[in-house]
Amino acid sequence: MPQKVQSYKATDIQVLEDLEAVRRRPGMFIGSTDQRGLHQLVYELVNNSVDEAMAGACDRIEVTIHEDSSVTVEDNGRGIPVGIHPELGKSALEVVHTTLHSGAKFSNHIYKMAGGLHGVGVACVNALSEWLTVEVKRGGKLYRQRYVRGKPVTPVEVVGKAKGTGTKTTFLPDSSIMETLDYDFDTLAQRFREMAFLNRGLHIKFVDERHGREMSFYFEGGITSFVRYLNRGREVLHEPISIEVTHPLAAKEKADELIVEGSGGIRQDRLDGCIVEATLQWREEGGDEIFFSFANGVNTVDGGTHVTGFRSALTRAINDYARAAKLLKLNEESFTGEDVRWGLTAVLSVKLPEPQFESQTKSKLGNSEVRFQVESVIYKGLADFLEKNRSAAKRIIEACRSSAKARRAAQKARELVIRKSTLEVAALPGKLADCSEEDPERAELFIVEGDSAGGSAKQGRDRHFQAVLPLRGKILNTERAHLNKILSNDELKALIAALGVGIGREFDLTKLRYGKVIITTDADVDGAHIRTLLLTFFYRHMRPLIESGHLYIAQPPLYRIAHGGGVHYAYTEAEKERIIKKLGKESRVVVQRFKGLGEMNPTQLWETTMDPQSRTLLQVTIEDAAKADRVFEKLMGPKVPPRRRFIQTHAKEVKNLDV
Repeated sequence: MPQKVQSYKATDIQVLEDLEAVRRRPGMFIGSTDQRGLHQLVYELVNNSVDEAMAGACDRIEVTIHEDSSVTVEDNGRGIPVGIHPELGKSALEVVHTTLHSGAKFSNHIYKMAGGLHGVGVACVNALSEWLTVEVKRGGKLYRQRYVRGKPVTPVEVVGKAKGTGTKTTFLPDSSIMETLDYDFDTLAQRFREMAFLNRGLHIKFVDERHGREMSFYFEGGITSFVRYLNRGREVLHEPISIEVTHPLAAKEKADELIVEGSGGIRQDRLDGCIVEATLQWREEGGDEIFFSFANGVNTVDGGTHVTGFRSALTRAINDYARAAKLLKLNEESFTGEDVRWGLTAVLSVKLPEPQFESQTKSKLGNSEVRFQVESVIYKGLADFLEKNRSAAKRIIEACRSSAKARRAAQKARELVIRKSTLEVAALPGKLADCSEEDPERAELFIVEGDSAGGSAKQGRDRHFQAVLPLRGKILNTERAHLNKILSNDELKALIAALGVGIGREFDLTKLRYGKVIITTDADVDGAHIRTLLLTFFYRHMRPLIESGHLYIAQPPLYRIAHGGGVHYAYTEAEKERIIKKLGKESRVVVQRFKGLGEMNPTQLWETTMDPQSRTLLQVTIEDAAKADRVFEKLMGPKVPPRRRFIQTHAKEVKNLDV
């Protein structure tokens, strides 16, 4: 029967006060209420201080996590104004903390360039805090106001004298709204490091009183230091190519007026312009492009017009120079963007008065004029470098030629894989045990280790929506591997065909055959190695699969604990001990250690690892791409010393090591 339609009247329309709307729907403003949202609260305050730095009014920011999980952000900027707002009749300090879309960033008069949420950030932090106290130093006086759950509980009052200017905010996130108050020091530190890289001369001090940790960030080299940081421990083909121009014009014909800086510090200043900064460096061993783009300090992970201009200029400059220097013959095809970006590490940063982001999360820049500004700056800068540094230019061109050769070989291998999977329906005999579910969102693929585990998984699964793909042995280490080598590996070919998304330029996430791709390996050293190899492959060659939330890691139990009253499964050593202790000495306990999934019978594997009602899955995310890149390079790269140091540093953190 159809449901009864409820009446819909004017009285049903709710009008919420500004901050009440934030408390009711926090995810709309900070993305989520988990740890990422918790970190976002800190970022919003720090972004405001960074905006002061971008305005030339601040050179020091201090962030402190206190033992009670409150956070203090202090800067030596101009200080939030405390005077009475002429229209609202209350202190401007109170206005910006209690009213959405209030602030000085709507006009270019105070902030010519800013990356904050345009009057939303500090008000959101206030709304989502159990309490917040703000102190402002202005005009020789120290002002203070306190809020509880977004509402002022004291007036703006003078509490003493002060030297200098600045703003200090301390807040405690509201635990009734936020799911966690557990900040991750490394994640926050990485973001603050980026901010310091992007704002040359800015000192950021970060203190965590909970664990007695402290870090300070200060980089005179700006984004050139950022690229050196990303490439540390790697062999490179040349010194960083650093380009920085303040460029107010969008026309390409004005490119001859631009000034390029090398490793030194030449800079042309023009009023009210878009500042374009970029640093490029090719690595000797090649590998996927390592690239970060920013707009007004915001990490534009989905790119935008500035990235389009950068990549267009990069490909054009390399090809034009190669032709002019006769390093590319007349009958030789030009390098593609894929060719020139192989082995490249680059950071692009633009700062502009009126950024237009395509979403609330600011992940993509939309200003059309920025494309031409960036394209002209990068083309001129790179062309000048290649012309003035012939030996480095030759090494870069040879790296591009090697990449092009591998690309052509990969294309032939890829076409062979596609043709086989198209013409031969049974392209994966004995490997993929597919499911009958036709809706990809409801289907799951378990990638298991070896035929033994594969046999148990195939028998224990729900054939309607669960598919199983056994892999034999350790797959290829794909760190820096070209596609031609990947596509010649039987296990990886099987995996690529099973997923259906293709690889390289043909990668298409919309063709994914399974909504959940689940890595299911043994809880031993070999299993951990295979898991790392698979994660390296997905991170380097199918990153959108991770970013869109489709990749998971299964958590099979380590122990089966049988007793007179039944069976328990333990996933850690500590959990095993707790269960045994709870059962007591009177109970006869038999403990079985699972060293591999193949030791489980199909029923056990279903109950513990495959049953959606009882299993534990860990979703793989890329919280910080730079950090992830460094970890994969250390673990899977060719150099032994960095890997040894990593193992020695984190040895005490290892759990459930099988020896």
